[in-house]
Amino acid sequence: MNNFCAFLRGVNVKGTNMKMADVCKVFSDAGVQNVSSVLASGNILFQSDKNSEELKKILEKAMSEHFSYEAFLFIKNEKEIKEILKNDPFPPIKNFHNYIFLGSEKVEETLLEEFEKSNKAESEKGKIVNNIFYWQVSKGQTLDSSFGKVLGKKGLKDKMTSRNANTFEKIIKKFS
Repeated sequence: MNNFCAFLRGVNVKGTNMKMADVCKVFSDAGVQNVSSVLASGNILFQSDKNSEELKKILEKAMSEHFSYEAFLFIKNEKEIKEILKNDPFPPIKNFHNYIFLGSEKVEETLLEEFEKSNKAESEKGKIVNNIFYWQVSKGQTLDSSFGKVLGKKGLKDKMTSRNANTFEKIIKKFS
């Protein structure tokens, strides 16, 4: 059995509200084991012998049917999650957030392109490392920044999700 985390897109924002206990039950009913959640933002830990691609299809279908919405989720195994956090190019800085973006293939290139076109706040940074886009922005500027506003674009939002680096740390601790 391998450890995985499913990162759900758009959970508990803009009318898509769901209790994590209900989400965990849907995952269990779909056949994965030892299901639990980290925070209320749609981070579901579980174990399975299946691969990420199979799990994505099974779990998106189960979530879509149960909650009557078009589910988008991105699945990473424990090793990948540890590697993604380790590769964060921006050291933690007081009063700044480090975000990690997970998404469909090549979305990181679109994110970097949008970031480079945006008006950046002082010390705001974006970078791709191993096909993952990382963004560092001062606290309080996430939604107000030029790049932050781009993230809600219809053509982009179903291709990716983001988490604070602190969330990755909590997920890794829960795997242990």
